[in-house]
Amino acid sequence: MHLEPFKHSEPLTMGVELELQLIGLSDYDLSEASPDLLALLSRESFPGVVTPEVAESMIEIATGVHERYDPLLAELRQMQGLLLRAGDWLNIGLCGGGAHPFQMWSERRIFRKPRFKEVSALYGYLTKQFIIFGQHVHIGCPSADEALFLLHSLSRYVPHFIALSASSPFVQGADTLFHSARLNSVFAFPLSGRAPFTLSWERFESDFFAKMALTGVVKSMKDFYWDIRPKPEYGTIELRVCDTPLTVEDAAALACYFQAICRMLLHREDPEPAEDDYLVYNYNRFQACRFGIDASIVDPKNYVQQSLRDSIESTLRRLAPHAAALGSEGALERVRRILVLGSGSQHLRTVFAKEGGLQAMVHEALKQFRSPN
Repeated sequence: MHLEPFKHSEPLTMGVELELQLIGLSDYDLSEASPDLLALLSRESFPGVVTPEVAESMIEIATGVHERYDPLLAELRQMQGLLLRAGDWLNIGLCGGGAHPFQMWSERRIFRKPRFKEVSALYGYLTKQFIIFGQHVHIGCPSADEALFLLHSLSRYVPHFIALSASSPFVQGADTLFHSARLNSVFAFPLSGRAPFTLSWERFESDFFAKMALTGVVKSMKDFYWDIRPKPEYGTIELRVCDTPLTVEDAAALACYFQAICRMLLHREDPEPAEDDYLVYNYNRFQACRFGIDASIVDPKNYVQQSLRDSIESTLRRLAPHAAALGSEGALERVRRILVLGSGSQHLRTVFAKEGGLQAMVHEALKQFRSPN
């Protein structure tokens, strides 16, 4: 079995996927409403794509291909408006957040789709524990080898995206003490984590993918749950570590922050990626999940510990000319706003401390998705 050819795409084009929670407004628990919602939306013209996800209590929306921040944000807002109107018709709420704070995985229903049934049969209860909600960002790459170069160069920036998007502090009714507990569920899958280090697509296909395919463990790139993975059918790399932010404004900003970093890397403004970059990868990933923006990480090139907040601020300064070239200065301002006001997890914990109830966090997530502050 061979990988399909790496499709040509325009460099630095981007697309966003958001997994959204469907909420019953009587109890603020997850609601198995996706069949009804998808049927209603199928009658309308939807600007992007809306599809079922593994459970009936969630959906995924995907934008078209964009080059700049303003059109991406405009499309996400248009999708948001259509989703909210459909939800209001069905008396269903929609919101972001990386995990519902008190839903019980055992009560969820798997969506009736062959792939989801196969996944459920293979992974058992892990499939229902995978009812978590993430943002994925695709970036167009000039070639397959450049895709691998970007993928491995981005490894040192993965903690940025975990911390900035973090919005899953509670799971199964308990405060996890993590800012992003969502990624702990992803890590339970055997084909999660990081891609093997190679900068050659030919070697990636022959030395890794072909051998994995021979084992029968994988059939396509969809079987890998890596933090960043190549998508040859799109000609992109796909960032998968982000929790779904509470607002589409933050989702668009994070996508364009990712795009600007990719432009900087393609201009070879960072040291070349190396296998040793992954020596501290899991440590830095854990720090970002556990402590969010206030984490301490290790620079993989000089082994010096630094504040994650300082790393993000330094990166924002370096990205200024790239953001100007891409028209995404507004996106970077929104990222700075997250640094000042705090992540979604920090906001939800503040609401819980003030209101003293799990339902209050869901109410706030619904409010943020409808009309952010």
